[in-house]
Amino acid sequence: MHEEYMRKAIALAKKGVGHVNPNPLVGAVIVKDDKIIGQGYHKVYGGPHAEVNAVASAKETCEGATMYVTLEPCSHYGKTPPCADLIIEKKFKKVFIASLDPNPLVAGNGVKKIREAGIEVEVGLLQEEAKSINEVFFKWISEERVPYIYLKFAITLDGKIALSNGSSQWISNDKTLELSHNLRNKYMGIMVGVNTLLADNPRLNCRIKNGKDPIRIVVDSHLKTPIDSNFVKLGAEDKNSIIVTSIENINSDKYLELHGLGIKFITLPNYHFSMREVMERLKQIGIDSVLVEGGSHIISSVFKEELYDKGTIVIAPKFTGEEGAISFVHGFEPKKMSDSYNLPNVTFKSYGDNMTISFGR
Repeated sequence: MHEEYMRKAIALAKKGVGHVNPNPLVGAVIVKDDKIIGQGYHKVYGGPHAEVNAVASAKETCEGATMYVTLEPCSHYGKTPPCADLIIEKKFKKVFIASLDPNPLVAGNGVKKIREAGIEVEVGLLQEEAKSINEVFFKWISEERVPYIYLKFAITLDGKIALSNGSSQWISNDKTLELSHNLRNKYMGIMVGVNTLLADNPRLNCRIKNGKDPIRIVVDSHLKTPIDSNFVKLGAEDKNSIIVTSIENINSDKYLELHGLGIKFITLPNYHFSMREVMERLKQIGIDSVLVEGGSHIISSVFKEELYDKGTIVIAPKFTGEEGAISFVHGFEPKKMSDSYNLPNVTFKSYGDNMTISFGR
């Protein structure tokens, strides 16, 4: 039964996907006399934690009850009071914790505090399952200098992401497009290159029920972004569009006009910057995760610089046959086939007539 209750807590935690970044996903279940009397999850960044919501939902007193929580309760004052104090105050008998919190402000202190109050604590129940839902948070809180990066793009059988004229809509089918929108809900930012913006005029939003739009990011060193693009129109409305460009553009009329419309900028010293530079700057402004959707130059750079954490390539059963069609990757020069780039830890899945190759490090 212990695993059943913790799985329930993990399922609850997942309800916070897209709404709590850069905080972790956390779920909590309260059990007394072999029945669930309360449950909750972290719903929104800055809001009450899972333990608080679970206690608030309890149908009877929590004294003598057992709590199952997916991440170590906090022991410090942040945006909310310490959850460890609440557990002590409500006189729980036992707490099952799936995973310790790597945050140095917590890192075992929550467990220590609860145990010192005479409450039994067991750590490690379904630990790997609980940690897997918080990959973004675990990287964010570590010493890594870049956000969590997920690559996702669709290709034809001959490895193309667009025709020579830039046309790319649509390579994949409706089922894999739904996958894309689920990923957009999950990660804080979404990135494309300016050529993708010019060819497709994408909205870069999330079109699932109760989904949250990611922060739109376009890499545009020469500032070609059209004023009338969806990227700019939406950015003027919600102030969530960022252009990464050269500092050489900051006095141009185009820059000033875009800035006046509410578009945010990250400026780098020259016109040729590495993807690591871009990602480091995004982390500095609080973006914990980025979904990279294209185009070819950005995808290639992320691979070359070994920046990605995971990714999914959608393969459609069609080919262009066009000599000038755009390949999803370029710039690699293996001397023999054995030197080719191998995707790590691959898995395969079918979505109707499309197939996905997922990979990760």
